[in-house]
Amino acid sequence: MNQKIDTKQLTDTPRKRVLCVTSNYPRWQGDSTTPFVHHLAQDLKEFGWEVDVLAPHAMGAAQQEVLDGISIERFRYLWPERTQTVCYQGGALMNLQNNRLNYLKLPALVFFEWLAIFKLLMTGKYDLLHSHWILPQGFTGILAAIPLKIPHVITVHGSDAFALNGKCLTSFKQFSLVHADAVTVNSTATRQQVLSIAPKLSNLNLIPMGISTTLPKPERSAILRSLYKGNDGPLLIFVGRLIELKGVDDLLHAISLLKNNFTDIRLLILGEGPFREELESLSRKLRIDKQVFFTGWVEPEEVVNYLSAADIFIGPSKRSLDGSTEAQGLTFIEAMQAGTPVIATDVGGIVDVIRHEQTGLLVKEGSPEQIASTVVRLSSNKSLKETIVHQAKLLTLQYTRNATATKFAKLFDEKTNRSLLVR
Repeated sequence: MNQKIDTKQLTDTPRKRVLCVTSNYPRWQGDSTTPFVHHLAQDLKEFGWEVDVLAPHAMGAAQQEVLDGISIERFRYLWPERTQTVCYQGGALMNLQNNRLNYLKLPALVFFEWLAIFKLLMTGKYDLLHSHWILPQGFTGILAAIPLKIPHVITVHGSDAFALNGKCLTSFKQFSLVHADAVTVNSTATRQQVLSIAPKLSNLNLIPMGISTTLPKPERSAILRSLYKGNDGPLLIFVGRLIELKGVDDLLHAISLLKNNFTDIRLLILGEGPFREELESLSRKLRIDKQVFFTGWVEPEEVVNYLSAADIFIGPSKRSLDGSTEAQGLTFIEAMQAGTPVIATDVGGIVDVIRHEQTGLLVKEGSPEQIASTVVRLSSNKSLKETIVHQAKLLTLQYTRNATATKFAKLFDEKTNRSLLVR
């Protein structure tokens, strides 16, 4: 249930201020960087919290600016700016995997991030520090917050818990988690992984990231459907980064199998990533390149129209070699809200929202055959499809941006009030 906001009470009550530290944040207006941290910063304003953001600088980005009412400071960690390649463009973890030289830049990133956090907290204007991802933000945040006695909340998004599992890095993660005033996770899978790192962690809170409640525009969805849907067969859609753990290669193999059932099946692939060229090559090899459309990055407000235009959303995520998996999957929830039935693999945090034959259909990871047979089943069973769509829409009410901000604001209030008592 969403919390009702008393605007008069917020006006009369002094607003608290939080410093949000993140390694992934929109670099400029309209950037393709996933905006969920930015959305949370915006939404917390309604609950009496002012948010300032600290993020790494990137080439072409301003060092200081106000974006949608959020004050952002971007710290430099290397010179010249073109050498700052650890963050963005898919995230730090992916950049480290793709280029080992980025590991040599980590000490500079960690030091200058800690220095920037410490300087800002020293101003005395912040009531709380909020770090997104355990490493490096959680670690540098701990080093700055403890001596200044500032309450510190670490939010774990999944990749930071599942990957980077060497003995040394795991010890850094454990140190950060046990010394935080509170830790939040986005799914039961992430919670289980965090507890495997720090088994005695007590102040652990399950707070999934929320989605915007933007409704699709029927006219726009109809246009997109007419552009992409074939005469025979369903229009399928995938939305996400084109990386290994998203399993899009399995989806392409499933399309190849489905040609035997539907002569004109179509697949929309929304997103960018390092695997795009390889996936396009695979579609040509499988001779399905006429049925598969790679749209690239799509404006966030347009995604819901594409989802609404499609018949089925496919989320074929799988575990990557380094242990990473889908921690939550916001696009699954966005598809559910748009009224598009979901077929997904039973990995990671996906099972929190996709409940088999209730809010979607689950298949085993790495199984194009199961994906194909499930598409056939769902396409031919109208009653099942209607049940899934109805139950899925009801579940998405628990995953709105407002619901997420409500829980974070409550946690922040609890930690700051307790901190004042201790002081």
